[in-house]
Amino acid sequence: MTILQIINQLEINKEIFKGLLSSKSKDEYLWRPEPKKWCILEIVCHLFDEERDDFRARVKHTLETPLVEMPSINPEDWVLEHDYISQNYTDILQAFLNERNKSVIWLKKSVDAKWNNIYQHPKLGPMSAKLFLSNWLAHDYLHFRQINRHQYLYFKEKINIDLQYAGNW
Repeated sequence: MTILQIINQLEINKEIFKGLLSSKSKDEYLWRPEPKKWCILEIVCHLFDEERDDFRARVKHTLETPLVEMPSINPEDWVLEHDYISQNYTDILQAFLNERNKSVIWLKKSVDAKWNNIYQHPKLGPMSAKLFLSNWLAHDYLHFRQINRHQYLYFKEKINIDLQYAGNW
């Protein structure tokens, strides 16, 4: 895929996230498939933080200052550090969608940037700006799968009807 195709898909994915995540009841966005698994609210908070503080920041850093050390991040710790469970669901979803819009606008202005710039990651080795961008899109797909699985399990629990006819999950 070209840089522009990846950017365009990130833009399309904003609408997919909006469709998947809008109009959730409190019961639905706080429900957990297992006690230690994230609820939808925590997933949305994670998407917001990743959009702003991980993927966009890392792509920008690699394009603009690839020889400077990147600030470290720890998304697993953000769940507690940023108090995900106390966030307002509607507000954080809108904040994520707004950040995605900002990302797409910035990325479209950067189509002709130096996408082959390399950042030497201390643990993962050489990583290009295009690699970060590609992983951003892959991250979307992983969370689509997670959200869909979550929704299926929530529905299965609440409907309490045999769903085998629908097919194997």
